[in-house]
Amino acid sequence: MPLSFSRRHGDPSRPWNRFSIDIKDDKNNKLLNYQGNWRDIFQNWEALAESFPGYIESMITKFLNGSTADGYNPYRVTKDGFDWEAPEPDQPWANIGYWGDHQIVYLLKLLEISYNHDSKKLGELINQDIFAYVNVPYRIKKYEELLRDPHNTVDFDHELNKKIEAEEKVIGSDARFITSKDGNLYQVNLVEKLLSPLLAKLSNFIPGGGIWMNTQRPEWNDANNALVGYGISMVTLYYLRRYVSFLVDLFSSQKDNKAQISQEVKVFFDNISEQLTVNEKNLESGITDEDRKSILDGLGIAGSKFKTKIYENGFSEEKDNIEISAIIDFLNTTQKYLDKTIEENKREDDLYHSYNLMSLQDNKLSIINLYEMLEGQVAVLSSGYLKTPDALKLLESLRSSALYREDQNSYILYPNRELPHFIEKNIIPGEEFNASQIFKKFIDEDNRDIVLKDEQGNYHFNGEIRNANVLKSRLEKVRQDSTNQITDEDINKALQIYESVFNHKYFTGRSGTFFKYEGLGSIYWHMVSKLGACGTRDLLSSN
Repeated sequence: MPLSFSRRHGDPSRPWNRFSIDIKDDKNNKLLNYQGNWRDIFQNWEALAESFPGYIESMITKFLNGSTADGYNPYRVTKDGFDWEAPEPDQPWANIGYWGDHQIVYLLKLLEISYNHDSKKLGELINQDIFAYVNVPYRIKKYEELLRDPHNTVDFDHELNKKIEAEEKVIGSDARFITSKDGNLYQVNLVEKLLSPLLAKLSNFIPGGGIWMNTQRPEWNDANNALVGYGISMVTLYYLRRYVSFLVDLFSSQKDNKAQISQEVKVFFDNISEQLTVNEKNLESGITDEDRKSILDGLGIAGSKFKTKIYENGFSEEKDNIEISAIIDFLNTTQKYLDKTIEENKREDDLYHSYNLMSLQDNKLSIINLYEMLEGQVAVLSSGYLKTPDALKLLESLRSSALYREDQNSYILYPNRELPHFIEKNIIPGEEFNASQIFKKFIDEDNRDIVLKDEQGNYHFNGEIRNANVLKSRLEKVRQDSTNQITDEDINKALQIYESVFNHKYFTGRSGTFFKYEGLGSIYWHMVSKLGACGTRDLLSSN
């Protein structure tokens, strides 16, 4: 690569942001070197590829060889390989997980540049087993566990991590990849590598809502980190739509009518395809909340079975044939679902939703829309879904929306808002308080573990109660230790009041509470520049 160094992430406060800027060796000779956050590296290489098109396929190979069998990527890229975060018990800000959007849009941009520069290059890689899988020691939990606690979804395999570290000292960075039974790298072709992230996303697809964000990390925008768990990304779905459209064009242009992919991936493909085909009739009649939960169950279980098999047994190394025509049919069916979901996420003001929330109750899954965000408008403009008149309506609506700052002639990430002052928070309205018999009992008994009354006569939750789980555990303890008859109905009512006071469900992260830092009032160059690109190249090329 023609690099002396590449951009690091700009936030030195982050505990996982470890790096060494080596631009010369011990003899003072210039080094060709790079290190960086996954997004920052490939975001830069996208621009670099335009200037050095001869390197594009090498960039794509670096990208694909850095993705995992379960469809994700580590967080850091270096000239020598890849890094992943490990648990740090003494570091409260440390965390593990996968950012959900990086495999689609950043890969897609490189693929498009390659295809536009020389449409034959990618075709030459279709049936060549030259790509590997990174063996990141993360284990995404089974689907049932994701539903039970979507905030706690990834386990760290400490034994595997130790094994990799030991082998790396002997054989080098190849120790970080999945190997075959003979000890060599397990290699697959381009078809499999392009299907893997798509299947991973579809196993978390919620019709009408987007892609479920359940891997303990947000997307590019860390300011929305609180969406992880019950958040659903339309942003990723918009880019997925563009990715699917590109794959249709790519595979339709190939002379080969079949390819060989890992047996496990073929089963995964078949199971996802079956779920989409069986439920396709509901696209026209309308998908109910019951249908939505049923479809997610089918897709999620298919993904869970695949991941469990890979985690426990690795690849069998058996390859199955897959017809290119079958892939194209699958992609066309997928696009119908994506287009229907985009249609349902159009707002009354001609903007489009960026993120939604999922609400689970019994066998129903309902969608809760959040407020407008700039990144959703950028992504839907880039998706290829909108025709020119609809795109123009969006741009006109955007100029008159709460996202436009006239004084700067630019756009902020989210609408500004008036935040309550500190002393206005954690106040239980009188009518809500009186609706709970147990709250009144606690006050009468001067039990301040749950609620308390201040000198002005206002009621508050105990300040140590930081979330609904803490409240519930305290109520359960009172029920066990007290002679008071506390029913399940009492506990559920208390939890409802707690949510109405704090509205935690709608908390997105610092994007809704901080000033600047990708928060309120932020004009973010990354997103505004993308908006400009959509208004020219992406918008015009889609029509």
